[in-house]
Amino acid sequence: MKKIILSLAVITSLMSCTQDKSAYVDNTVLIQDYYKMKTTEARFEKKSQALSQELDSVAKEFQQEVQEFQEGMGRMSAKQKEQRQSELMKKQQMLQQQQQMKSQMLRQESDQAIDSIISEVKDYVAEYGKERNYAFIFGSNESANIMYAKEGLDITEDILERMNAGQETKEEAEEEEEETTEN
Repeated sequence: MKKIILSLAVITSLMSCTQDKSAYVDNTVLIQDYYKMKTTEARFEKKSQALSQELDSVAKEFQQEVQEFQEGMGRMSAKQKEQRQSELMKKQQMLQQQQQMKSQMLRQESDQAIDSIISEVKDYVAEYGKERNYAFIFGSNESANIMYAKEGLDITEDILERMNAGQETKEEAEEEEEETTEN
């Protein structure tokens, strides 16, 4: 009798394990098609372009100084030439350091924003899984972590639709607001 009860308990536990729901999402698609990622990428693209324009402007000013120095070298003593060259070299080094520092700060800010979005997506997927009683939701990417999955287990589009729900109208309203403030 004990053997029969034990056997039934093992079978029941095995059956309950096979009834656990599992699915997967394509991490790359989920992150790249999330509206917050798109708006963040657009925002940092604008910041990057603005920084590039600023740096180009500073570089042109420096080039102008160098050109003026080269044109006026004939009227300078050797000591003046040497002193001005030293000043220009120091200025060039300082400008390069500033450029590297600003680029690094922009990269760090971008990385933090992206990490925040990834964390938000992970939290959303976890909540989605809890609400729908999934035992597992796996992540897949270009490296093909999931080599095979039964049809219907990819829930990427469903999650994306829910995460992006209503955002098109919000984005349109924000764009209209930006256009109004610009005019």
